[in-house]
Order: sequence, then structure tokens, then C-alpha cells
Amino acid sequence: MVIVSGEKLYWWRRQAREAAIASDIAPVEVDWLLELVAGVDKLSLSMASFRERDQIRLSLPLSMLTQQWRRRLQESLPVQYIAGVAPWRHFQLKVSPDVFIPRPETELLIDLVAKVVEEPSEVEISSGNWVDLGTGSGAISLGLAELLTNASIYATDCSDAALTIAKENAVNLGLSSRITFSQGSWWSPLANLKGKFSGMVSNPPYIPTTLFSQLQPEVARHEPHLALSGGADGLEHIRYLIQTAPDYLIPGGVWLIEIMVGQGEQVAAMLEEQGSYTKINIFPDLAGIDRFALAYRSYCAARFQGK
Repeated sequence: MVIVSGEKLYWWRRQAREAAIASDIAPVEVDWLLELVAGVDKLSLSMASFRERDQIRLSLPLSMLTQQWRRRLQESLPVQYIAGVAPWRHFQLKVSPDVFIPRPETELLIDLVAKVVEEPSEVEISSGNWVDLGTGSGAISLGLAELLTNASIYATDCSDAALTIAKENAVNLGLSSRITFSQGSWWSPLANLKGKFSGMVSNPPYIPTTLFSQLQPEVARHEPHLALSGGADGLEHIRYLIQTAPDYLIPGGVWLIEIMVGQGEQVAAMLEEQGSYTKINIFPDLAGIDRFALAYRSYCAARFQGK
């Protein structure tokens, strides 16, 4: 931690906001950054009352903050990577360019889980085993661990660097004892748990490679392409999860993922065609855009497979 005066931070903020305007970047981003690295609340920033404080704790030296803000202006470096933190639900999650920055819309995955576990079901799905496939920063697995207090939570990722961050977030939030982290692609580290999962949740890569040139520079230049690319049509990983999940889910188990705008009908059709799913639904995000696909492993498919 570094201590600076409110007066010094006031002038830094003023210069940073002027530079943002000159670079066609919203000056409010300066305030988002100061909320994260200095813990200054919105009201103090809007009224500039923090200027009167003798001491403000920064998570990094002001010189380094200046250098990183310059990178924001010149290289489109995301604010979350500068701060090393991203707010998600009521968590403060550590992030770095090794992990995809968790988005607000992904929070709704946890809300959907909360909804489905409260619905009447032939099997108890609020307990048992749940998994977050491709955990990244650990956001989804942490949300599951907090919500499903009687369940065992698993999280996988093929990136060792991402898992390091996810584990640190779990420790920081006091949830490390609730989650088992494993390195490997999708289900591969969990072969010994086939047919034993009550639910699977994932935010897989779903952006078609042909659209990469259209991505915002903050995303295209800095976020890990491994967490973005869904192959030529954007459905490569989703297709795999549709085909493989029935081997891991219990009859009545939940299959829930985030999808890209425009993929809803295709994903629903693939789930139907696979033949192992029932109660297939596509749900919108807060903007009304189709964003989540939900299905359950069919009991009929389980009987057919002799399980």
C-alpha cells in the first residue's frame, strides 16, 4: 500500500480525466479506477470531498498508476487490469491478462441456478456435485459455492495461470475449502465423477474467429484469446459441451451456459438434436438479449443408456 494526500490525488484525477477526454475515453473511467485502487466512493469523487483527506491508501504507487493510465489511453488496456481487480456480484475478484474479465451479465448465471434449485424436481439438485467448466478467474465457481452451501463445487480450466488466480480469489473470499480446482480441458480432470454431477455451469468461448477483427480493442488486444475464440462458427466448445455433458450429469441434472447474441436458436436446436436433454430454454440478459441456455438431462435418455 502507498499513502498519498487527497490534494495530490485530486490533481492526478483532474489531469487523468482531461487526458481521457482528449483521447475520446469516458472520464468516468478515471473514477472507476480510483474506486478500485484507492477505495474512494462515488459520492466523494463526484463532490471531490476526498481532496480534504490527509491520507488515502493506494494499492500501487502513483507513478505506476500514471504509467498504467497512459497504457489505457494509448493501448486500450482495460481498467480492471490496471487495478488488478474486477467487481462481480458482491465480490472483488483479482484479475490479470491471464483471465477473462468477468462481466455483469454473467452474474445472471448464478441467479438462474438459484431459480432452478428452488423448483420442484424428481431429484435433489441443490446438493451433490456442481462444476464450473472453464473457470477463469473463478467467478462462477465462487458464486456457486456461496449459493449451494450443501453442494461440492468443482472448477476446471486448461490454463494453470488462470487457476492460480481462481484459487487466490477463493482464498481471499474464504471459499477455498468449498471448491476443488483441477487443471485440464473441460471435463477431462473429472473422469472419475462421470454420471455424478447435479449441475454444470459454464461461460465458454463463443466468439467466431471471423469476428475477432470487430472486437473492441480492450478485448482483442488484452483479454486471453483462449477464453474468447469459439472456432469458425463460435459454437465449437458449446457443441462439445452438449455432446459430453450427458455422460457426467445425473438424470435431471442441470446444463447451463452463457451464449453469444444470435446463438440461441442454434444452441436450442443442437440440444434437442442430441437427444439427451429436456426442458430446453433460452433466457435473456438484462438488456433483453438471448444470453443463456438451460436444459436438463433427460430421465428417458438415462433409462435408454442403462443408467
